[in-house]
Amino acid sequence: MEPVVTVGLDGSPESLAAARWAADEAERRRLTLRLLHAWPLLVPEPSQVPAEMDQNYWARRIVHKARTELQRSHPGLSVVGSLVADDAEHALLRAASESEMTVLGSRGLVPLESYFLGDISLPVVARADRPVVLVRAGAGGHGPHPAPAVKGGVVVALKLHGPCDGLLEFAFTDAAARGVPLRVVHGQSLPVAAYAPWGVDHDVAEEIAQDARKRLDRVLRPWRDRFPHVEVDDRVVLESPAKAVVSAAPGAGLLVVGRRERRPAPAPHLGPVAQAAIHHAHCPVAVVPHT
Repeated sequence: MEPVVTVGLDGSPESLAAARWAADEAERRRLTLRLLHAWPLLVPEPSQVPAEMDQNYWARRIVHKARTELQRSHPGLSVVGSLVADDAEHALLRAASESEMTVLGSRGLVPLESYFLGDISLPVVARADRPVVLVRAGAGGHGPHPAPAVKGGVVVALKLHGPCDGLLEFAFTDAAARGVPLRVVHGQSLPVAAYAPWGVDHDVAEEIAQDARKRLDRVLRPWRDRFPHVEVDDRVVLESPAKAVVSAAPGAGLLVVGRRERRPAPAPHLGPVAQAAIHHAHCPVAVVPHT
């Protein structure tokens, strides 16, 4: 199958914002855009029946409306529609395994709802074996009442233990395709030894920061060589990784975070950094699985 960017559609403003963002991304990467709508009650293809008798009318309308708009705004983009008679979660997970990335709409969450992402988004983000991007209505200048588009850079939250090649490849590739700077943020909580009765021991904190900067430089060096045209700003922040990523998000065009794969996963699970990014960042968030 040819490489595609898949977006899940359900007719909501959030899914339409996701479709517009996905179209921009597919065009940048020169990939086909697949518009996926899954509904278990889809019936076999009817033959020449009036719209009022077509049980799939509304499902077709959701895909057709989005496709028409996107082909008008992206005339050179290959856009295909896909109606699937299946549970949305299963259909999206299967599609994610076949896609360069999967894009889903994400609701703007208020504090009382901050632990709930939706019946579909959370399991797909937590279980997909390829990157999933969550887009809120209004993000990047899209939505029913879009704000002026801001060409923000790409921000990636990076841990310095364990593999991170997949995360960095995604972040550098996207920054290169957008022609924007890449900001690499490593958040590190200070250990108890860094604290003194009067507060933080500056010498201990600086030693920890310098060590982290050296390790960060070693990790990034081959990627800088591979992507010489990407401007990279790397920084070490001495606070929790979750706080560091939320602080780095304002003004970003895309925030990239990792998710450790857990197989088999008894239930959908995201780490604290991914949770913080999804619930508090207003820009699109890419969650990239890694081993």
